Amino acid sequence: MSTPQELVACIEKLASLPAVYHRIRDLLDDPDSSVLELAEAVSGDAAITARVLRVVNSVLYGFPGKVETVSRAVNLMGMQQIHDLVLSTLVVAAFNGIRPARMHMGRFWSDSVFRGLVARAAARRLGMGDPERMFVEGLLADIGHLVMFQVAPEPSAAALESAARDKEPIQDAEARIVGCNFAEVGAALASAWRLPGGFAKAIGAQLMPALAGPHVNEAALLHLANQVLATREHDTPDEAALALLDPLSVAMLELEPAQIADIRAEAEEGLGAVIALFFPAQGGN
Repeated sequence: MSTPQELVACIEKLASLPAVYHRIRDLLDDPDSSVLELAEAVSGDAAITARVLRVVNSVLYGFPGKVETVSRAVNLMGMQQIHDLVLSTLVVAAFNGIRPARMHMGRFWSDSVFRGLVARAAARRLGMGDPERMFVEGLLADIGHLVMFQVAPEPSAAALESAARDKEPIQDAEARIVGCNFAEVGAALASAWRLPGGFAKAIGAQLMPALAGPHVNEAALLHLANQVLATREHDTPDEAALALLDPLSVAMLELEPAQIADIRAEAEEGLGAVIALFFPAQGGN
């Protein structure tokens, strides 16, 4: 049996965010920092600069004309969105060499991107939260499973098999067999990596948004994204996602079945392009 912190301590030996991220994070937290300082911090790393400009010039943002410099990107998007964009590309890069034997990494990242796009579309259509931040939170929402299957593959696989066999919620099987669930592990990783406070709160409460405190909107959007992904995986009608939502999320989101269909359609439309964007070499595999 393991705690979330014990699992995260093991993964940190294999995957971590580079120093440039923490420099960007410090600038974001500093009320006296400037757009120029942030642009210089990003531009100091050629690989990050290339990733940022590739994403900024993609269909994900759809800016008119080509954005050729990081300073221009920061001016267009703002400091928080550049931080979130850098974070998303760095997390993918940090886990690039980690391929747990019992996980299909292509499917994991495809599902993660889809979840992010659903959270983004829902935030925009419902006017809840920042859509671009919700994309990153959705992308990272299941990162706990990646940690668990890398660090504790046998009990994690046993929990997955038990949940499927006994029709038990995966988080309950994980708590019983591993000692913690994927949401708790994801929240612990977000805290260990010093991500903005909302990340840990929303990811940790995605199964029960009421526990997210001031970040309940973000947690509810992640909860919705998880249910939309579940209906996609099981090829069930979009309205089935409503039946899977917890009562608080139902009351907060006030969704109609047609809205879920529109949110899913928007996510599906951008999925292939965004996967190719984040995984140009392997197409998401």
